[in-house]
Amino acid sequence: MDNYNILIIGGGIGGLTSAIALRGKGFDVTVIERDPDWSVYGVGIIQQSNVLRAMAHLNLLDEYVAAGAGFDTVEIFAPDGTKVARVPSPRLVEGYPANLGVGRPALHKVLGDRTIASGATVRLGVTATSIDDQGDRVVVQFSDGTQDSFDLVVGADGVYSQTRTLLFPDAPSPHYTGQAVWRYNLPRTEGMDSLQAYNGPTGVGLVPISPSLMYMFVTTAEPDNPRYPREGLAAAMRAKIARCSPAIQALGDQITDDDGVVYRPLEAFMLDGPWHKGRVVLLGDAVHATTPHLGQGAGMAIEDSIVLAEELTSHADLDGALTAYRDRRHDRCRYIVEKSLEICMGQLGKGAPVDNHKATAEMFAMVSQPI
Repeated sequence: MDNYNILIIGGGIGGLTSAIALRGKGFDVTVIERDPDWSVYGVGIIQQSNVLRAMAHLNLLDEYVAAGAGFDTVEIFAPDGTKVARVPSPRLVEGYPANLGVGRPALHKVLGDRTIASGATVRLGVTATSIDDQGDRVVVQFSDGTQDSFDLVVGADGVYSQTRTLLFPDAPSPHYTGQAVWRYNLPRTEGMDSLQAYNGPTGVGLVPISPSLMYMFVTTAEPDNPRYPREGLAAAMRAKIARCSPAIQALGDQITDDDGVVYRPLEAFMLDGPWHKGRVVLLGDAVHATTPHLGQGAGMAIEDSIVLAEELTSHADLDGALTAYRDRRHDRCRYIVEKSLEICMGQLGKGAPVDNHKATAEMFAMVSQPI
């Protein structure tokens, strides 16, 4: 498929890696992003060994690793703070760390800079108000009053994807799990050389994201899906860890800035059936939104991007390419969604408790396999 003109809806991780992968195959690419400031919230994100391999595939690895903090192990702690395991992660790229913690703004800059340098067109503060698949092309009306036509439209617009709603109006909606996650950046503790995960009804993780910073994530039961006001959010987060291990409670003294707290209810979603209709296709959270318990949400979107670009260049017909893309990705993404949800339900007492040591090792074994 030569000289395809492709529109990507969404300028987040999935949308930008798609732009980079598709430009690498020679396609013309336009990215639209509704946020005129193209901003992301300031806490960190975990990127596992398969993501480093994907970044090597995109020729982004050196910039990517320089933006964060690498680590090769995951340490598991009991609720009282006793270390129970240190799980090595497989290195999938020789000479580089197994995993990376990185601040979302730093990752966004790496991906955004490369997208622009690749020659993709980026339009900010713009949405698609109408998508008309006419069979041989897709005519798109934009919120700024302009119109253009494309050979393919990629919906990378997140868990509440408007593109998905347009394609599959009868598909189920993402479901709230009963749990939420709190995140906050903190000074990195001395000697920290791994991701540290604390088991218990309140799950806690500490992830290095730079030589001087780490971020804390805390998963809590929130059965009524409350909305916390911004004022007092730091105090609310401190209260959530008041019964955790002494080491975690001590870190709570540093959670003081309401604006530094990122709170998000956790939702999950897996789209059964096709991921495309005609000349419009979905990727990332639009088709497989996962809770963060295995740290693979962004990783699955990045892998989607690579596979989509590969299949578009290896098939003569569009429907065959998009079907092959979905077939390569479905089982792997479903595994992440379902296994992450098992951990979530175990923490909520709605399922059997999950051994994080075992779950982490199984996840690494699975994502180490080729995509």
